[in-house]
Amino acid sequence: MAKTMTRTAKSKGESAKAEGEAGAMLDDIVQRAKVAFEERSLRFTQLREQVFSEIASTRGSIGAYEILDRLSEKGTRLAPISVYRSIDALIEAGVIHRLESKNSYFACRRHEHGRKGRPIFMACEQCGGVVEVPAQSIFDQVAELAKSADFTPKVKFMEVSGTCAACRDKAGSKGD
Repeated sequence: MAKTMTRTAKSKGESAKAEGEAGAMLDDIVQRAKVAFEERSLRFTQLREQVFSEIASTRGSIGAYEILDRLSEKGTRLAPISVYRSIDALIEAGVIHRLESKNSYFACRRHEHGRKGRPIFMACEQCGGVVEVPAQSIFDQVAELAKSADFTPKVKFMEVSGTCAACRDKAGSKGD
């Protein structure tokens, strides 16, 4: 029994530490979003911060109505249009992106797009996680192909769906 209690106390301590680290990471991401808004002379209102925090605290992407539900659970009742307006401002500031295939949103983890080029979004079909991978050369190639075809593309971002390493490893260990 002593071992069980020690493990439980240890796991509670580890859980609190992990929550603290996650909170610090979220604070850092929110601070970077505030800076992005300031750089673009946009207002980072309390509502925009709340919406952004819900998006940023999600590993993958999240839909507008799920954001609305989460905020409602925390006591903030809003009309859907208020969430959509906040989302529009967050996209304009470049702190979130829209995953077109799922009509959902995720926080930008790379704030140097202008310097390093545009990313491709890789979305895991298993866990819903989304990562951004630098891919400016692919966009350059698309622009070159479009020019040769006398075509004007409207591509801002590209999505690739598949399976992340963690899910692939998890699936591989099930067969062991």
